[in-house]
Amino acid sequence: MFARFLPNNLKELTRQIVYVPKHKPPEPKDVEILREFISRHKKILILTGAGISTESGIPDYRSEEVGLYARSNHKPVQYQEFVKYPKVRQRYWARNFVGWPRFSGVQPNTSHLSINNLEKAGKVTAIVTQNVDRLHQKAGSKYVIELHGSGYVVKCLSCPYEIDRNDLQEALMKNNPAMESSFTMIRPDGDVELSKEQVDQFRAPLCPKCEGPLKPDIVFFGDNVPKHRVEEVRNQVSSSDAAFVVGSSLTVYSSYRIILQAKEAKKEVALLNIGPTRADDIVDIKVSTKCGDILPHLCTI
Repeated sequence: MFARFLPNNLKELTRQIVYVPKHKPPEPKDVEILREFISRHKKILILTGAGISTESGIPDYRSEEVGLYARSNHKPVQYQEFVKYPKVRQRYWARNFVGWPRFSGVQPNTSHLSINNLEKAGKVTAIVTQNVDRLHQKAGSKYVIELHGSGYVVKCLSCPYEIDRNDLQEALMKNNPAMESSFTMIRPDGDVELSKEQVDQFRAPLCPKCEGPLKPDIVFFGDNVPKHRVEEVRNQVSSSDAAFVVGSSLTVYSSYRIILQAKEAKKEVALLNIGPTRADDIVDIKVSTKCGDILPHLCTI
């Protein structure tokens, strides 16, 4: 029933849009270095970022040439603007509504499945992800801490009400039966580009309990990670004997501080990511290549 929101030819669209940055294939020594890292540790905290989901068709923000910032002038919604301005919420929900069927239909790739294999082998204490796409859970992973929240949960800003995003989609369809769109690029949080006319006609959702504004349970730019989640991550870092960063440039401080904590506790840290990261000068191991080219060789049971 969501078919009218999908591009006419997804296969052709996938061929046209490549979200994985340019990279070199892994060298044999890279595989061995990371395999030895995993072998010598029994309790590994894995931290993943947008670079692990680009192979599933979800772009990141910052990658050179292929990231959202390189492809458009779009800037993600700011928390204070979303809270303060109804028009900002209307624009956000209109775009998210049209993009949701595509975003929620994305499937995990070999990297997510490989990490799940490592988890099944008893090597992983927790998976901390910066992503809001739930692809780790779709791959079967059990203990996932969503550092920046999830696009699959929506909460009221004025009362305790919350709703599953798929259920909200049904309500939005009833309120916006004429809403249609074609689009060429989905964004990291699941929204798409729409015309001003389309946005202006859209009926944004309100809480059915108190008529307050609804917001996805995502840490928007300008907002803070909830304190209880920060503490949970800190506890997991403390109980781990190593950290493995996969597909993250660690540009955002909420993720970078996890690695700072690990290094302060003298834990070994390995990093797998295309291109430079904020922690290149402090990690113990850095391998620069595509996650899906190397993880299947490491994470097997």
